[in-house]
Amino acid sequence: MSGAMANHRRQVGASWVIGAAGQEFPVSVAREADDYRVTDAEGQAHLVRLNGWKPGAPLIEAEVEGAKLAVKLERTIQGYRMRMRGADVILTCLTPRQAEAARLMPEKVPADTSKMLLCPMPGLIVSIAVEEGQTVEAGQTLATVEAMKMENVLKAERKGVVKTIAAKAGDSLAVDELIMEFE
Repeated sequence: MSGAMANHRRQVGASWVIGAAGQEFPVSVAREADDYRVTDAEGQAHLVRLNGWKPGAPLIEAEVEGAKLAVKLERTIQGYRMRMRGADVILTCLTPRQAEAARLMPEKVPADTSKMLLCPMPGLIVSIAVEEGQTVEAGQTLATVEAMKMENVLKAERKGVVKTIAAKAGDSLAVDELIMEFE
C-alpha cells in the first residue's frame, strides 16, 4: 500500500495451518523475490510463483515447482473455496494460535427441519389449506404467504401427516418462523 509509514506495515507471519475436509496441514511460507517457498510439516519445500496474482482476484494462474495450474478462488465466511480440475475444496487458513482455538470450538450441527414447514420469507399468512391430523400428498398446497404484494403457494415436498399448525390466516411471520409441523 503506497503512502504507509514504514514502521506500520502489516507483518504477515510465516507459520500457517491449512484446514481442508476435516484435516489440518501445518505449513510455513517464506517469500523469495516474487516467489514463495511453502514448506510442509514433513519438511518438503515447494516453490510457488503466483504470476502477478493480487488478493481479491478470482483466478490464480500459478506455477508450483514449474507445473502451471489455474485455480478459481472465492472467499467464504470462514475461509476460501478453491476449484481446480473438477475439484471443489473449502479451505481455512489460520495462524497456529487460531487453529488451536478453532479445535476447541464445538461443531454446530444444523437443526433438523425436515418435518417442518417454515415461512420462506417475511410475510402475511393468507390461508392454511390443511388441518391437524390430515394426511397430505407430495405437491399438495399447504399454505399461502403474501410477501411484497405477491402470493406464494407453499406445497408439500412429500407425503406426510400434519402434526401441528402453529400459524393461522392473518398472522405476520418472519423468515424461518414455523407454520406447521409434520409427524
